[in-house]
Amino acid sequence: MDRITADYLLETPFPPAEVAAMMAGEQSSGTFVRVAGETDALRARTAAEVVSLEELEPAPAASLHSAYAARKGAAAPFRRAKVRIAYPAANVGPNLPTLAATVAGNLYDLGEVTGLRLLSVGLPAAVRAGFPLPLQGIAGTRASAGVAAGPLFGTIIKPNVGLGPAEIAALVDQLCAAGVDFIKDDEICADPASAPLAERVPAVMAVIRKWRDRTGRLVMMAFNITGETDAMRRHADLVEAEGGSCVMASLNWCGLSGMETLRRHTPLAIHGHRNGYGAMGRHPALGIGFAAYQALYRLAGIDHMHVHGIGGKFADTAEEVAEAARLCLAPLCPEGPDDRVMPAFSSGQWAGTLPQTLDAAGSPDFMFMCGGGILAHPGGPAAGIASLREAHDVLASGGSLAAAAARRPALQAALDFFGAR
Repeated sequence: MDRITADYLLETPFPPAEVAAMMAGEQSSGTFVRVAGETDALRARTAAEVVSLEELEPAPAASLHSAYAARKGAAAPFRRAKVRIAYPAANVGPNLPTLAATVAGNLYDLGEVTGLRLLSVGLPAAVRAGFPLPLQGIAGTRASAGVAAGPLFGTIIKPNVGLGPAEIAALVDQLCAAGVDFIKDDEICADPASAPLAERVPAVMAVIRKWRDRTGRLVMMAFNITGETDAMRRHADLVEAEGGSCVMASLNWCGLSGMETLRRHTPLAIHGHRNGYGAMGRHPALGIGFAAYQALYRLAGIDHMHVHGIGGKFADTAEEVAEAARLCLAPLCPEGPDDRVMPAFSSGQWAGTLPQTLDAAGSPDFMFMCGGGILAHPGGPAAGIASLREAHDVLASGGSLAAAAARRPALQAALDFFGAR
């Protein structure tokens, strides 16, 4: 109950059990040779332990070059194993960057390693309690956006960059009129010269407040405030002062501690964008699997997490997207608090990808974001949003999109236009 576990895929030309033991020592009290002061009592308190090792089929060639292995004359077979290591929680404390440094850190650089992937991180409830929870999460996001049931249908400001504050506000006006639930900035549009946040936030929020006064519902706008930490706090304050409900940040470039600082500072929903994760996750024998990745950033207290989309423009398989969504919709600790976050599907999504998405999530608690799927609909943005709602109505009643589209013009136009691409 007082240990943090981490699961790895290990590849090495050396005996996996020896390398796993080396990994445990490297990331706790040991180094390559026993040092003065490393008493048996200290090791008993602080040493990590290899809990399990399951050897797998070997790799035909090394995934990564190692000068150390070459010096030692190491050669095939390159043995692979799933390894679980348990780390004393007292080594870490409620310190998220140190937790990441412990379960990952120098392990990737060990000379004995020709492949290493952090697969997952397991936390006891007592350790989870030392880190922030999402302040909005699923229930708060629904309440704030005024969407009691079903997915939140949203879009992204397009073109990604180049529009001025007035042009963005005019587009938001169209989207609010069309009945969108959620809008977000693109990840590369944070505080550009063409639309600085100091001008963009007031212009956009004036429009959103106007529609709130007409409809009673506040469209959730995720303003991209990615930046230096003090600037993020300042911009979050601006969004809150203007009556906004959400801010967005690029997780990998702001970092774990930056996201923790933002969480402590603002009550707004934090929309976590994972751009750049492919550099960590795409190689099967290197980096960080999404199960581990999402756990670390959820410990920073975010409320929404991008999971990409099924049948979209990115490299993820449908199974990988489904697993990512279901991880977000499960507590980090079965016996812990409700710390679920809302998965955000995006990347080439439109009405025709909604059936697979509903099946993948196994829940209506998700954001379904369509950039081109709304903004490029041949009938315009209002028809794009209508096509999503029509698709959801059909699916909720057990029908098929193709069979029901003839009586739903926005859906039929979407099927004809996007389905042929």
